[in-house]
Amino acid sequence: MGLRISAYAKINLSLEVIGRRDDGYHEIASILQTVDLADTVTLRTEDGLTVECDDASLSGEGNIVWQAAAALANHGGIAPNAHIAIEKRIPVAAGLGGGSADAAAALRGLNRLWGLDLPEVELTSVAASLGSDVPFLLNGGTALATGRGERVQPLSAVDGLPVLLVAPGQTIEAKTPTLYRALGSSDFSSGAETRRLANNVAWGNLTSGDCRNAFERPAKAIFPGLADVWEKTAEIAKHPPQLSGAGPAIFCIPSDEGERNLVVEALRNTGARAYLVRAINPASVV
Repeated sequence: MGLRISAYAKINLSLEVIGRRDDGYHEIASILQTVDLADTVTLRTEDGLTVECDDASLSGEGNIVWQAAAALANHGGIAPNAHIAIEKRIPVAAGLGGGSADAAAALRGLNRLWGLDLPEVELTSVAASLGSDVPFLLNGGTALATGRGERVQPLSAVDGLPVLLVAPGQTIEAKTPTLYRALGSSDFSSGAETRRLANNVAWGNLTSGDCRNAFERPAKAIFPGLADVWEKTAEIAKHPPQLSGAGPAIFCIPSDEGERNLVVEALRNTGARAYLVRAINPASVV
């Protein structure tokens, strides 16, 4: 019998880049929030390791889910015997953590399926070796992430907050390193704004106007069509768009179905997709 696990997307309510570290990574401060747009990861035991996706270009060894399974098996000292199937709903390479969410779901599921029962601290260590967002997405919810993103401090939940999510139709190759290289001195900050938001904002009154993202300036210049999508969304939304992760997805909070419908119509010829999603704490989902 297999396991089916929802892999929830994330948005960055805040993302500050503080500086480059000696190990080549960047020090950040970010508030992360899962939303109820999700991929589905199905796992069963099988001789050998296979990863299949309904987007065929994401099947096989190049998928981070394959890397997650191999890393977990290596950590547990066992053979990586599993068939893993992924149904994609989260837009790919959009700044919404889709691949990282799938990897986190695979780690949680395989930890059970293989009977490893690793404690949280060990699973988090494996997750951190895969990518900066994977440790947060093991549990999701609302959290402050520091370091390169691997140090995760849970915050009070923002469950139910309605979010207008807009995913442009085009992204770029190697987008994260490209965006980091494009940062100018004015894009770096101390992390103080993120910590202020984490400590002082009453989540019930949160709007996207309270949010910030260090990549906003270079993202508008680098991603094809993003500036146009941003402008069209801003003309309609009650609250200003903000970038998620390294983009190109943007979000507005709070929102409603009527606003989403207007944005869908405005973006009809851009290739962008608009969703109305809600903030979610996966731990509260039965």
